[in-house]
Amino acid sequence: MGTAPSDPDPSGSSNQKRPDFDERAHNARHELEANLRAQRARLEASNEKLTARTGRNLPAAIGIGVGLGGSVLLSLVLVKWVFVIVAAALIFFIVIELTNALRSAGRKVPRIPSVVVAMAVVVASYVWKAEGQWLVLLGGVVVISVWRLVEQALPSRRASAADTGRDLAAGAFVQIYTTFLGSFLVLLTAQEGGQWWALGTLIIVIAVDTGAYATGLNFGKHKMAPRISPKKTWEGFAGSAASAMIAGVLISVFMIHEPWWLGIILGAVLTLTATVGDLTESLIKRDLGIKDISAWLPGHGGFLDRLDSTLPSAVVAYALYLIFA
Repeated sequence: MGTAPSDPDPSGSSNQKRPDFDERAHNARHELEANLRAQRARLEASNEKLTARTGRNLPAAIGIGVGLGGSVLLSLVLVKWVFVIVAAALIFFIVIELTNALRSAGRKVPRIPSVVVAMAVVVASYVWKAEGQWLVLLGGVVVISVWRLVEQALPSRRASAADTGRDLAAGAFVQIYTTFLGSFLVLLTAQEGGQWWALGTLIIVIAVDTGAYATGLNFGKHKMAPRISPKKTWEGFAGSAASAMIAGVLISVFMIHEPWWLGIILGAVLTLTATVGDLTESLIKRDLGIKDISAWLPGHGGFLDRLDSTLPSAVVAYALYLIFA
């Protein structure tokens, strides 16, 4: 009789396939990691090119801009008092930034009273309207000035009469430029239906910045003020005006329920004020010898770098509200 064929060894086949499976899994993982590293390298290279072209970390700038804009939007739409808190926080950081920048340039501007006065002006603007805004601001400037004069008794804070005068002027400037101008948006919000005017103002200012940025980046050739802001161009200004007036018409008709031609006025006037605000802050930074007012907001610099266009625009928006609303 012939010998029966032996059954294949299942354990031997399994042992042979196991190393092959492990090797394929290892190769696949290695290939996946290599692809991820290559994708990351390409993304970083693209981001570096974009940063070099735009002058900022654009993804970070967009993320922070959306976060700030979202907080302001929700506060204005939901509860006015919440916007007062948001505005107070923003002005708090702006005052700290500008005070620190001036102190680094040699101006002894008191930080504590500057912040306290700023918060008091914001609250007064909402509770007591324009009268409270002006009275608290004037009283606050006096407090800051007296604080600085009292510091003269300290040897470490003593300065010449001329330097002390410049310190007093710098302390008043911080309140007028940041607190006073910024509080007009709070003053506007406190009016009947003013929150929609305030929101519309912010949207138009964003349209100004976005239009100037996009148009200037792609078509900008003729410099507007090369000694103050080398990247600002007349082509960018034209793009900002067009986008602002389009936004103004939409806001006028659908948000504040006014005639469409008021949107043209809003867009045109706020284009001017936003541009002036941007150039003013550029002039301040140039005078202080700094690139950004601070480094708190990646892609933006500081809070003042982000809100410089809003400060003078808030004053004009409040005036237009009084005239037309």
